[in-house]
Amino acid sequence: MRVPRLSLLAFVAPVVCLAQLAEPNSMGVAMGHIHLAVQDVEAQRHLWIDVMGGTAISNGSIELIRFPGVFVMLRQATATGPPAGSVVDHFGFSVKDMPTFIARCRANHVEPELTANPKQVYVPGPDGIRVEIIADPALDAPVRFNHLHIYTADIPAVQAWYAKTFGAASGKRPSVLGPGTIDAADLPGGNISLRREDKPLAPTKGRSLDHIGFEVKNLEAFTKRLEAQGVKFEAPLRQIANTRTRVIFFTDPWGVYIELTESLAPESK
Repeated sequence: MRVPRLSLLAFVAPVVCLAQLAEPNSMGVAMGHIHLAVQDVEAQRHLWIDVMGGTAISNGSIELIRFPGVFVMLRQATATGPPAGSVVDHFGFSVKDMPTFIARCRANHVEPELTANPKQVYVPGPDGIRVEIIADPALDAPVRFNHLHIYTADIPAVQAWYAKTFGAASGKRPSVLGPGTIDAADLPGGNISLRREDKPLAPTKGRSLDHIGFEVKNLEAFTKRLEAQGVKFEAPLRQIANTRTRVIFFTDPWGVYIELTESLAPESK
């Protein structure tokens, strides 16, 4: 039985006006979406709307769950495995009020995994999804996308590739462990956090976290530039029926399946 959503209005309502994708960087790129391949779409909707505080919207036939900085997208499918064991192990959000967030989890029958640090918890979800939650009292919204976490044996190479390909800014990101403790590549709207892992990892395609998406201005010109750099796309650029949205897919050198989109958000009215 679905849990009523009426109790969530105080948490969700302030998000709506802020829940847009970030302005793109100088290359025309911003964080776009996270696409989950899941057994039970309704169970995931409960997690992302009732627990996490996202807002369900649509762009034509495209169903989106909107947060400041990112969309979450759901597709019914049988995944080959959870994110753990793949290149993208997990992803994270920031919340303004951690005690209130924990109470909301429990009110919705989700028990967060507490850590030794009161500023960090993990939320377990269906299909092996595990979401890191970081407290940030200075946040401008109740919840906001924070990062996705790539595990790799060569952190400098990943930073260099994402800088060259998407204009990501290499550096360190603050964490609950202290300032400048996590290697990172920053994009508008979110952070790509990097952790050293020497053992072989599975690519993301087919896992419950199937792919990540970046929103791009002038996608046709952008894809031509990437092709000139040697990027091999899975199929030609295409437009989603009855929308302005155009998409194209490829896999990065470490196995992260990536979708590039243009005009993923619905038109403002």
